[in-house]
Amino acid sequence: MSDLRRAGLGVLVATAGLVLAWALARPQLSLPIASTRMLADGSAVVVLGLAVLPYLDVARYRPELATRRSFTLAVAAWLWLAAELVRLITAAAATAAVGIDDLAVGTTVQYATATVAGRADLITVLCAAAVGAAAIAVHGAVASATITGIAALGLAARTLSGHLSESPLGGLAVTLHVLAAALWCGLLAAMLLTIRHRGQWARLLPRFSTLSLWCVVVLLAGGIASAAVAIPLDSPSALVTTGYGRLLLAKVAVTVVLMVLAWRNRSSWVPSARGHQVSAEVSGRRSGLELTLMAVALTLAAALAVTG
Repeated sequence: MSDLRRAGLGVLVATAGLVLAWALARPQLSLPIASTRMLADGSAVVVLGLAVLPYLDVARYRPELATRRSFTLAVAAWLWLAAELVRLITAAAATAAVGIDDLAVGTTVQYATATVAGRADLITVLCAAAVGAAAIAVHGAVASATITGIAALGLAARTLSGHLSESPLGGLAVTLHVLAAALWCGLLAAMLLTIRHRGQWARLLPRFSTLSLWCVVVLLAGGIASAAVAIPLDSPSALVTTGYGRLLLAKVAVTVVLMVLAWRNRSSWVPSARGHQVSAEVSGRRSGLELTLMAVALTLAAALAVTG
């Protein structure tokens, strides 16, 4: 499948995920706000995956892999920056109760520096800009390490103003949950966007499989802890009576299906790929199917983060 067809399929899947999220959470969910959040989250996840990708390969091939991913990394970083800027401006306008056309620069600056949500948005914007600059100006191992750290900080900054920001346990849990999910999904996306040969799949896929297992463990632990804080045991009915609860249930259901598929791939696809018994095209199709479910889960997570 060509990169253009993959991009088109990704847009269709994300759109379907947004429609599902809107149907579950309306009228509490704003579709434009959820769309922007989804674009920002998706770009950030891809950035993190592309930054970490060279470390999956053996030292001999890392420079070549880092060079090959450079253009895609730069595009994802600048897309991330654009989405974050839109998010910051629209949030500033909503906070000031004015239209975007009437939003003054001073009001935007005040929102970005004087409110918790604004400072979190500003940190993420600065991280996206720094990654975009580093992707162009810095190369080699230094670039990968720098971009990895900045992207992780940008993703973690989102949790500073979310639903669980007032709870120390909830804040830590959701941060670990977000970073583990981003690393798992981002690395697979980076592999699909970058790898073109069976030998590369043979080297990288087993290492990805081992790392993804730990990501799932952290993701589950963080997700369970954050859900327990967000929806107390004395109000389980909120899982079906609120948009937030319905989105959470849908996200859990998609995640369960995704983990079953990932385990099947770990049991069959990974050993075959390690033995050079699977073509690059077949590996691309398998990773694409897993990424489709990941895209739906990430879209539901983005909607969950902005549901009132």
